[in-house]
Amino acid sequence: MRVVSIETVREVGPQLGIAPTCAALGLPTATYYRRISPPPLAAPRPSPPRTLAVAERTAVLAVLHEARFVDLAPAQVHAQLLDEERYLCSERTMYRILAEHHEVRERRDQLRHPHYAAPELLATAPNQVWSWDITKLLGPAKWTYFYLYVILDIFSRYVVGWMVAHHESATLANKLIAQSCARQGILPAQLTLHADRGSAMTSKSVALLLSDLGVTKTHSRPYVSNDNPFSEAQFKTMKYRPAFPDRFGSIQDARSFGHSFFPWYNTEHRHSGLGMLTPHDVHYPLRAGRAAGRGAGARAGRGVRRPSRALRRRAATPAGVADRGLDQQAGGGGRQARTRCAGRGRHKLRVKRPVQPRGGRAPYPGIPRNRHPSRPRTTPR
Repeated sequence: MRVVSIETVREVGPQLGIAPTCAALGLPTATYYRRISPPPLAAPRPSPPRTLAVAERTAVLAVLHEARFVDLAPAQVHAQLLDEERYLCSERTMYRILAEHHEVRERRDQLRHPHYAAPELLATAPNQVWSWDITKLLGPAKWTYFYLYVILDIFSRYVVGWMVAHHESATLANKLIAQSCARQGILPAQLTLHADRGSAMTSKSVALLLSDLGVTKTHSRPYVSNDNPFSEAQFKTMKYRPAFPDRFGSIQDARSFGHSFFPWYNTEHRHSGLGMLTPHDVHYPLRAGRAAGRGAGARAGRGVRRPSRALRRRAATPAGVADRGLDQQAGGGGRQARTRCAGRGRHKLRVKRPVQPRGGRAPYPGIPRNRHPSRPRTTPR
């Protein structure tokens, strides 16, 4: 495209002016002048007057190939020759001569780390990949805690199960996971359950339960703190709520807060990662109706408040772009929640979503346009 612009300026520039033509084509004037008159090639570097002749360089290489010098570094060879009152060249020149003949390399076998690409788990619908974690809730006195267990669907961000207990236990985790799977109707080989590497998550009893249920178990990478971002982001949403207390007076108090928070989170909280839909709308087949209603309301509002602007927008927007919702993106693919992992059973969660088309922002943007997926910030537990 830039080549065509330069040729156009070259043809019509003398009649209309170089600067106005470049401005009309969006081409910087400096780029045009740089392309039509490239800088001259640099002159070859002159050879220094003290450069060794070809015969001298061959003699130095022959000395370096001698049996007593073949395993020594040029610095040691240079020092031994000086002790023998022989000076052939400098140490740096020896390195240059060896480099010309490709004889300079690391003598030891160094470990070369290849580019590491983490495997991925892809969630294209609810109840395909869950994430679960445990966080501490401050109790009534210092050094007293209650433990909140939360299981989250990473596609819809819907909390499918939660529990508050006095301690962290694999037995309690088994009970919560079994109840959540039964409530959601999970079939064998349908679900992947991701967690960090806590004691309850890596326990043998949990592994046996998941094996009996036909659920694949994955874990975060060792010594990596941000491989479970969805659960950590949900904990931050909870702990940053105005109603979240500094301390809970009792375990009944903590459970009462959960009974009010999690229904709000699932059914009322407009999630920025879901196109301002609630997790309940995405987890269950309600998002298409929400998208249609928002699209109709937005089109009607634009026509009433800004008639002329709405007409211009409608003329500039390709057909069907304004009606695309969460499941009808430009490429035909729906929303995807992607999990990345590192090694067998060690997974890192990450979301990847399609980009909104450039022909104008849709009244219901299922995914924010031109926004790169990023890890949510998390709060320390």
